[in-house]
Amino acid sequence: MTAITPTTVPSTEPTIATEPGAAHRTATPRHFLMCPPTYFDVLYEINPWMDLAVPVEPGRAMAQWEALRTAYEDHGHTVHVIDPVPGLPDMVYAANGGVVVGGRALAARFTHDERRPEGAAYEAWFAAAGDLGVTSLGQAAELDEGEGDLLLAGDVLLAGTGFRTSRAGHAEVAERLGVEVVTLELVDPRYYHLDTALSVLDAADGTVAYLPEAFSPASRAVLRERYPDAILATPADAAVLGLNAVSDGRHVFLTDRATGLHDRLRERGFEPVGIDLSELLKGGGSVKCCTLELRPAGAVEGSA
Repeated sequence: MTAITPTTVPSTEPTIATEPGAAHRTATPRHFLMCPPTYFDVLYEINPWMDLAVPVEPGRAMAQWEALRTAYEDHGHTVHVIDPVPGLPDMVYAANGGVVVGGRALAARFTHDERRPEGAAYEAWFAAAGDLGVTSLGQAAELDEGEGDLLLAGDVLLAGTGFRTSRAGHAEVAERLGVEVVTLELVDPRYYHLDTALSVLDAADGTVAYLPEAFSPASRAVLRERYPDAILATPADAAVLGLNAVSDGRHVFLTDRATGLHDRLRERGFEPVGIDLSELLKGGGSVKCCTLELRPAGAVEGSA
């Protein structure tokens, strides 16, 4: 028998340089709340992404949602599921259902009539989640679309306004959750929620990514001052909702279409996990929209 000597084949994969001084990234296990797209459809138009003339494929939407859920679990995260409610097609966008900080959960109060019943559904789920270290504060009194517009970045909540959540909603959140709120004004209707224009990638070192054009000049100045080393997304990556992402501090779950942003993330030491959510994009949401983070009392806070 003739021995076969293995040969080494040089890799053809491109090498992406890491920026000098890029920090070592550490993933932190998270608890997420998601809602299956059982009743997902585009039955009305309340954002520029929705088009009644473009049909939804329910089976494909469910398969894509399941792929996202599996990706979270495969990376060590825990996914809790809220039961979808018939007649609420946008309930799949769980991030909009509320915000949880330090175990205190404030359910959303939606701007559009079509979505207002979702607030009560998420409030009921929070009220029954005491065994998870979550205490319900009820539903917001002011317009407040949850993590769609409220992104925890360390010890502050970055809070979007201009299209959905009101400035009065920001003040209510600051008072009821006991957290500093930094208001950011959105000016492009395509990026109607903050989580479509900005992603918190690593709260520990203050790394965020955002699209400057989505914000007013005053808010751009705030972002430049607070996050001088931010990743600035291109309009092309933002236009496929690449910033609608979830980070565990190391892995960044985002659409597989935002290839330029994938490269920028690798340069900064992150590991992008591409997910096809093209069907759910028809309703104006992607990875983050489908994901509400549960931050129990006593947990380390700060995430996407």
